[in-house]
Amino acid sequence: PTTHRTMDDGVSTAVDYPKYAEDLEKVVQFITQFQDAYDLDKSAAYKYKEALQAIANRESKVFRVELDDLAQFDDQLTERAEENAQRYVRLFESAADDLLDSIEPTVDVSGMDDVLDVLHRQRVAQVQQSADPDDDATQADMAKMFPAALIRRFEVRLIPPTADPNGGKGLKTVPLREVKAQHIGGLVRVGGIVTRISDVKPLIEVATYTCDTCGFEIYQEVGFKQQFTPIAECPSAHCVENRMKGKLFMQTRGSKFVKYQELKLQELPDQVPVGHIPRSLTVTCRGELTRCVTPGERVTICGIFLPKRYTGFRAIRAGLIADTYLEASDVFKHKESYSEMEADDEMNAAIDEAAARPDVYTHLAKSIAPEIYGHEDVKKALLLMLVGGSTRTLSDGMRIRGDINICLMGDPGVAKSQLLKYVSTVSPRGVYTTGKGSSGVGLTAAVTKDPVTGDMALEGGALVLADRGICCIDEFDKVRVQYRAVRAVH
Repeated sequence: PTTHRTMDDGVSTAVDYPKYAEDLEKVVQFITQFQDAYDLDKSAAYKYKEALQAIANRESKVFRVELDDLAQFDDQLTERAEENAQRYVRLFESAADDLLDSIEPTVDVSGMDDVLDVLHRQRVAQVQQSADPDDDATQADMAKMFPAALIRRFEVRLIPPTADPNGGKGLKTVPLREVKAQHIGGLVRVGGIVTRISDVKPLIEVATYTCDTCGFEIYQEVGFKQQFTPIAECPSAHCVENRMKGKLFMQTRGSKFVKYQELKLQELPDQVPVGHIPRSLTVTCRGELTRCVTPGERVTICGIFLPKRYTGFRAIRAGLIADTYLEASDVFKHKESYSEMEADDEMNAAIDEAAARPDVYTHLAKSIAPEIYGHEDVKKALLLMLVGGSTRTLSDGMRIRGDINICLMGDPGVAKSQLLKYVSTVSPRGVYTTGKGSSGVGLTAAVTKDPVTGDMALEGGALVLADRGICCIDEFDKVRVQYRAVRAVH
């Protein structure tokens, strides 16, 4: 629809609002008809139909929609989805729900029933016993008896477009300082370091109530909201006509909860201007995105940038000001830990080739910071530190660590800092910091208040973030005298 809006100067301008009914039809066409133009062997010709089939077979819980694919189908629809991401997530959920009704599982899913399946069958059976089977209106009401969010078994994630239409890791990240008001409601891609994660807790998505007077069941869909007001009185026709005002009780087993976790993302050190402190952003993860990162990892997160209204006494003090957070839709880790690495054929061939060389020790040492000439003994020592020694456990249970600590001392300008930065870059879990501006709290841990639960929690410093990795502390002798306890640790 087109609406004419009159501006302050008296000029009338036409504003074209999106037609969501037409966009829903386009979304259904995209899911059912999209063929990947860049898939040369056509092995996944209908990737989104196959994704829905995997959801119907209970093999997947995530429906990923890459906007690169949507751009091949409709450019204007892609732009609207980027700018109003939360609304178009709802459209994709509605389209997928309608299509899943006509998709039958290709495998036996009878042994995969959960509580919601049992409740759904019981409620449908109760309605069928008390209703007339020839009444079409009753059958239609039975189909709408449960909200779609209650029986939905998947989550939709919109993945922002990349620079390369072939996919991959051509990520264009936005620094945290450049995420501003014009990004509200849209998709953004930010990069940073995870400094704190909260515990995974259940977040209510659909609340189920039972009336103690008439036995009627009421469902309240919460959705993306951070808070909701429970229903107090029964809205059923029996209680309303008899003016009984039945009291509702929430049924925990009949409600739907999803996993919820909050992250604190801090901007990268190379993005912080001189003389400024690093900024941070709260990131919320739901469902299968929880427990995917640990503090200290460098990540790129795609999500929806949203405002969050203050509540309680903070709302009185804040007035019209709102806090902001990022609803994550995709998380990409830049470095994998040693336990997550899997050797492929190319890596095994490179290892065999290096092992066959008689000068493999010297060759690997020279590969560390090759732009710095010389320092072969120092580079060999750094190589041994990267590889590490062997951890031994004695018969009496005493554990002897195999970690190697190194202290580099030398004149100014002999590339000590450059060697440290290179080691922190190469290490799968490396943190670089300086002792000149760091306090004991910044190096070890700080006691903070969890904004979600209000409990006191420990927020890790550089040494904690580099756990099972390498912590590179530059200018360690500049640590202040009052933080000698930190120096005594080493």
